[in-house]
Amino acid sequence: MFKKLNESLPLQIFTALGLGIIAGLVFMALGWEDFAQTYLNPIGTIFLNLLKFIVVPIVLTSMISGVVSLQDMKKIRTIGIRTLVFFFSTTAIALVIGLVVSNIMKGTYATLEVSDLAYEAAEQSSFIDTIVNIFPSNLFQPMAESTMLQIICIALFIGFGIIVAGEKADPFMTWIDSCYEVFMVIMRGIIKMTPIAVFCLITPVVAVNGPQVLGSLAMVLLTAYICYALQGLLVYPAVVTVLGRINPKKFLKGAAPAFAFAFSSTSSIGTLPVSMECVEDMGGRKAVASFVLPLGATINMSGTAIYQAVCCVFIATCYGINLTLPQMITIVVTAILASIGTAGTPGAGMIMLAMVLQSVGLPVEGIALVAGVDRIFDMGRTGLNVFGDISATMVVSHYEDVREARQGNRVQEEIPERTGEDESGE
Repeated sequence: MFKKLNESLPLQIFTALGLGIIAGLVFMALGWEDFAQTYLNPIGTIFLNLLKFIVVPIVLTSMISGVVSLQDMKKIRTIGIRTLVFFFSTTAIALVIGLVVSNIMKGTYATLEVSDLAYEAAEQSSFIDTIVNIFPSNLFQPMAESTMLQIICIALFIGFGIIVAGEKADPFMTWIDSCYEVFMVIMRGIIKMTPIAVFCLITPVVAVNGPQVLGSLAMVLLTAYICYALQGLLVYPAVVTVLGRINPKKFLKGAAPAFAFAFSSTSSIGTLPVSMECVEDMGGRKAVASFVLPLGATINMSGTAIYQAVCCVFIATCYGINLTLPQMITIVVTAILASIGTAGTPGAGMIMLAMVLQSVGLPVEGIALVAGVDRIFDMGRTGLNVFGDISATMVVSHYEDVREARQGNRVQEEIPERTGEDESGE
């Protein structure tokens, strides 16, 4: 049942977006802007409040579970470390690309009239203060204030504590898993409200601002896909060529079927069988693929990272706000750390965007501007995420080949020496 609802949700959101735009233009023509603001906007606000409410428990419980699951890495420490370094490094590159291109393109976005949504720019803080503020002095205050970097830090410490405590922590971990499942059920219910919320949020925006907002949406989508192309056609082929010793044309051709499937299905996990076949066809190790690809579907978020960066700059511009360097650094840090906790969950893109917006003091209400076209964003970002999973698998496979070749050479060198000792002993 949930599957059918999830499959129909994008169509419902698109329909709501279209109806909201039409209604907004009609209200503007009739001079009913106040009606839209007074009676429709509060319904959207309720949705946003519920979204903000569920962000903290979902991130906390899911991230603790993600950290605890990494304890299996002890058995395959080398592969795990290389994979994590690859994922986090390429995600950081993706975020930088997203922020740079977005700041270049932000002149094409319109500054909207959002006086009804009072907003005061957050007080600027230095880079050192940003680092210090990652570490909480209170367990509950960050949750009450939705201070996301501190919540992530709390989740990391709790996860590490569970790992070290071992069997004694099993009841606590069972409780965390139960909480996660409960919050997931609640989140699915909230996500089902998205079409209604999109209609109620976009209608007043169009009624007040007119057609100019539609041009801004087209430009932000173009910006995102420019970033997707730079990461997918330049960064990943270059990394695979240098670190994986694979011809970039062979890589692009070999990974194309998985990208196409992910692009159309918007499901990294659903694409796993296709990704596995692509890796094997390119000569990757099946054992490595069995570990790296599922892990990538959980924590590799390069496409989603670009989406966060682009949307943050777009929403800030629409509110007439210029992001500072510390804020951009916070976006990078938050998105990278949050990738462990939110990837692979229904509505992850929207949940993560709400989280990142809160981390830099931007209004979560801005999600209404992009929620209606989220499916178009999602197609590109999921395809890029899968592209990154395959890239990591091929690079790690190459390093495993090199490692085993070196071990084989050592064995071959040691055998004649032992043979010589035996002959002299006789």
